[in-house]
Amino acid sequence: MAISVAIVEDDKGLREDLAGFINSRRGLRCAGSFASAEDALQSLPDKPPDVVLMDINLSGKSGIECIAALKPRLPDTQFVVLTVFEESEKIFAALRAGASGYLLKRAAPAELAGAIEQVHAGGSPMSPQIARQVVQFFQSQRKAPASAAAANTEDLTARERDLLALLARGKQYKEISDQLGISVDTVRSHIRRIYRKLHVHSRTEAAMKFIGK
Repeated sequence: MAISVAIVEDDKGLREDLAGFINSRRGLRCAGSFASAEDALQSLPDKPPDVVLMDINLSGKSGIECIAALKPRLPDTQFVVLTVFEESEKIFAALRAGASGYLLKRAAPAELAGAIEQVHAGGSPMSPQIARQVVQFFQSQRKAPASAAAANTEDLTARERDLLALLARGKQYKEISDQLGISVDTVRSHIRRIYRKLHVHSRTEAAMKFIGK
């Protein structure tokens, strides 16, 4: 079954180009395109897509605000920011809001298609420049007290902590399934419980909790 992708982008030309590109790719299907966060908020909950490509700088509500409003209502939908902004505060604001990926608009078409497939499979695609900033952030946190991580995850079972450790290392659902000897559906069920216990909406937020941020 094709991966359904919705687009939230206020540039009409780019929005139409993205929709045409997605529909031209085998295994992808454009499920709708929206010029504003307000339009997306009104329409997407009725027919949740698998993936949403979200611009940040929209004319009304920002893309970050839109993700924060939609993610709790669409927990199984993956949000990928597609923007020109490389500032670290916007990157982490988007990830905290519930985005699972962050791409720059200058990404090549093949990179964009690969990112959609990757996030749908449980990954967290990022443009190399963005990934470097995320890595540098985590490296700067290495001296954080271990007790902070324990305090954030104390309500998790031993199995949930094992799964969260693998999730924080970037493992995909199938890899976690194979390593722990459980089904992919069981992995998803554990992850949903982990998200509820940690009060997060994405694997990135969960990973931040795990390392104590």
